[in-house]
Amino acid sequence: MPTRVREVTTDEGWDEAVPIIRQLWSDADEEFVRGWRDEEDYRLFGLYERDGDATDAPEPGTLVAVAGVSIQRVLHHERHLWVHDFVVDDPRRGEGFGRELLEWLGEWARDRDCENLALACRDGNDAGRAFYEAEGLEAWGQVMERGL
Repeated sequence: MPTRVREVTTDEGWDEAVPIIRQLWSDADEEFVRGWRDEEDYRLFGLYERDGDATDAPEPGTLVAVAGVSIQRVLHHERHLWVHDFVVDDPRRGEGFGRELLEWLGEWARDRDCENLALACRDGNDAGRAFYEAEGLEAWGQVMERGL
């Protein structure tokens, strides 16, 4: 089926996206996740599977994957797209939607003069790591953190 990526900006769009995001961040409450919408540089994109064959249908169709991103500048990567959240709806995994959304993000980032696409993958997320490596992402260092 045809798909389309669009930015999630409406309350209704966030209503659809939050349950998918919480598949990755199950320990985060809904209010906290919705608060990301207010972050200045955070943008949420959704991959929608269109119902039927019409590629010009006005309705977006069924949300199957989301990616929360921001463009950042840091010394070791200069201008890059940081992917904060990348989730394909659990029952739809393995259907190529992740690959499609990741490719779209790469094109979107190149159009904005980004040199890299980067993300963090949780320890123990072996399926996610295998997917990212199959899509050409390479491990680069480790993310270290401590609570404040």
